[in-house]
Amino acid sequence: MDNWRKSPGAFWASFIPPTLWLLAFFLAPLSLIWAFSFGVKTGITDIDITWTFQQYARALEPLYLGIFAKSLWMAGVTTFICLIVAFPVAIAIVFAPPKARMWLLLLVILPFWTNLLIRTYALIAVLRTRGHVNFTLEWIWENANGFLIFIGLGNFNLIGERFEPLALLYNNTAVVVGLVYVALPFMVLPLYAALDRLDRSFIEASLDLGAGHIRTFWSVVVPLALPGIASGIVITFIPTLGSFLTPDLLGGTDSQMIANVIERQFKSANDWPFGAALSFLLMYATFFGLALRALLTKREGMGDRT
Repeated sequence: MDNWRKSPGAFWASFIPPTLWLLAFFLAPLSLIWAFSFGVKTGITDIDITWTFQQYARALEPLYLGIFAKSLWMAGVTTFICLIVAFPVAIAIVFAPPKARMWLLLLVILPFWTNLLIRTYALIAVLRTRGHVNFTLEWIWENANGFLIFIGLGNFNLIGERFEPLALLYNNTAVVVGLVYVALPFMVLPLYAALDRLDRSFIEASLDLGAGHIRTFWSVVVPLALPGIASGIVITFIPTLGSFLTPDLLGGTDSQMIANVIERQFKSANDWPFGAALSFLLMYATFFGLALRALLTKREGMGDRT
């Protein structure tokens, strides 16, 4: 604790530059936007900061509360799907041989090496009307029925009928698929870190005492992995709630999330005070989630000590 006093010059030389950077490029712009949220638009580009709650009251209108609720629902569904998919993936990586584990972790991290915009356009190529999914379904439609007729299970009435491509883009389902595609690594890595620290003797003891694999999973593995589950939920839910690019490219007019509304206020509507109020309501909700996570973690720690 007192080492910095022995060499104060080195301490201040390493402390001041990042602090100034944080103040100049994070806290100062954030404070300016926060002040805008208490202002009103008086012209095309003029903002009068009157310290009124008018913009926050407008943000709490049913229309925008509905968009907030929809964003929370879509972020929650995305987080739940990521948890269900990521848990077996993390377990498979933990119990894989050391060499295979390295490659499996590389596959999880690999999407971070590609720009999000490129990955989203690649997903559009997969889901579009003449994309890979519909092309595969069309091939199955044209070929599988003939095979089923050959073995006596097909339907001759389907011969000659044209396959109708599925509408996989520009709806809520496409947005959820895109969000899961983007956020899945954020869930896998914390779960892997938690499961990798798990004492495997507990699993062996549970199996030796007669518990089956399913009961061992729910009674031993899941409780011991709760810190990783909680961390994965937080770092998956919060970025998903504020996601902008994925719903903008994959969603339709009824699939927009709150971040898309905020973007329109700052750009096309040019209503910065209202956009700032929406932004900080989203930020307050994020801080509330982080505070709740910290409180639960603190209580768990106190329970362990007692």
